[in-house]
Amino acid sequence: MADDGAITRAATGGATTRWAPGSQILWRYRENGGARFHIVRPVTVVRDDPDLLAVWMAPGTECVKPVLADGTPVHLEPLASRYTKPRTVRRDRWSGTGVLKLARPDEPWSVWLFWEPGWRFKNWYVNLEEPRSRWAGGVDSEDYFLDISVRPDRSWRWHDEDEFAQAQHDGLVDAELAERVRAAGREAVEVIRAWRSPFCESWQNWRPDPAWTVPSLPDDWDRTPAHTAP
Repeated sequence: MADDGAITRAATGGATTRWAPGSQILWRYRENGGARFHIVRPVTVVRDDPDLLAVWMAPGTECVKPVLADGTPVHLEPLASRYTKPRTVRRDRWSGTGVLKLARPDEPWSVWLFWEPGWRFKNWYVNLEEPRSRWAGGVDSEDYFLDISVRPDRSWRWHDEDEFAQAQHDGLVDAELAERVRAAGREAVEVIRAWRSPFCESWQNWRPDPAWTVPSLPDDWDRTPAHTAP
């Protein structure tokens, strides 16, 4: 486990580099169509092997989030101008309970688990995104706007279809990418309907190691990695 909440920098070694449980890394998203990172979340590694990367984002974690240039939270801006007004980023803290994130190599989504206070399981959330690239300090991706939530009774529904449509209208998602995202969504729905991994694996019963510290957000959170690997 990393000392004093510092981010663990894994030794470079390409796709075979693995982080030990308790390592602290960054989970980052680039701006859509850009190179700058606008979402950065320090997380603790739960499991990292050729089949799955599982990480824990603890309550109160300091993160980087996008805001409009005047400081307005993005979600408060009307949809018609949400993606066209100038933006910046700011440091903030994750509110509410923590989030467990599960990602399989090369899949264009990650699956997040949410709990209510007292560890009452709330739901799974399928975040459609670019397959993550690995670097020494974490993983990088790009969010695809469209998402799927899955309730404990296995019912599911699409989320943010209006944002996905607006992103296409504003040129952040072209026709080719839109079709790939829709195809990825349909594939994820088939996984849900068949109740395949990770939904069938009882991750909702997982709990973090009480000895883990909350990772800190490093000053160089936006640095570009020298090497990337799937």
